[in-house]
Amino acid sequence: MLTGRFKEALKKPGFAVGLTIVGASIIVALFPFAFAGHDPTAMDYTAINQPPSLEHPFGTDTLGRDVLSRVIWAYRVNIPMAFLATVFAFVIGVIVGALVGFHRGIADAIFGRVVDAVITFPFLVLVIAVVAVLGPGLVNMYVAITVVGWVYYARLTRAEIIGQMGNDYASAGRVMGYSNSRIIFRHLLPNAISPVIVYWMTDMALAILLGSSLGYLGLGAQPPQSEWGVLIAEGRNFVTTAWWLSLMPGIAIVLTGLGFSLIGDGLADILRPKG
Repeated sequence: MLTGRFKEALKKPGFAVGLTIVGASIIVALFPFAFAGHDPTAMDYTAINQPPSLEHPFGTDTLGRDVLSRVIWAYRVNIPMAFLATVFAFVIGVIVGALVGFHRGIADAIFGRVVDAVITFPFLVLVIAVVAVLGPGLVNMYVAITVVGWVYYARLTRAEIIGQMGNDYASAGRVMGYSNSRIIFRHLLPNAISPVIVYWMTDMALAILLGSSLGYLGLGAQPPQSEWGVLIAEGRNFVTTAWWLSLMPGIAIVLTGLGFSLIGDGLADILRPKG
């Protein structure tokens, strides 16, 4: 059934475009040396801040480095960022949400207070606060996003589990003497996970934007590493004289985020129950 829905979704331009963008991005991230025409770290002081040309399609930066090559090599940082910044929050959040939604009681009350405390503050502010304590860098950024982000996955999973518990198969599992872990992870969770997966795909787009924002602020990837936020930060003082320095990595962020968002919309159609 899912295979048939997937084939139907492929007929929709948005989903097909999203798969194409993300697929191409993954290929570029895996083999950047096959697409970059120059060494991203090679400096040429005779070609500083040169506008886009045939030799340098995206121009050069303040050290004469090829911007296209730096944007391409940044895929190796930003594409894994979409996964690494969300996968641990996804796993932790799904497990906690499933357990809390099933058992309810005092655990649910404590979880509710944690949710209230987290959603009171903007997500970015909390992440910046955690990174400020741990120190800048990609690993600490992943830790900070996980520490804050798991709550949103847990809240969604909890709601889905509670909804599924009203179905007959959940009651049948109890009557047949199945253990709580079997009911949760083999029966309830597989039927409740679809909206969480759709949210996860959309969150990957936000993770790229968030990671780039932290790189721009100097809290994520650190120079001279090629990363889209870092590249935008390096060109912020030259917006009027060398507009390509910030525009080109900005376009890469928008396109990649759009790809993940379109896939998320397509998955919502594929996984949506048919009445």
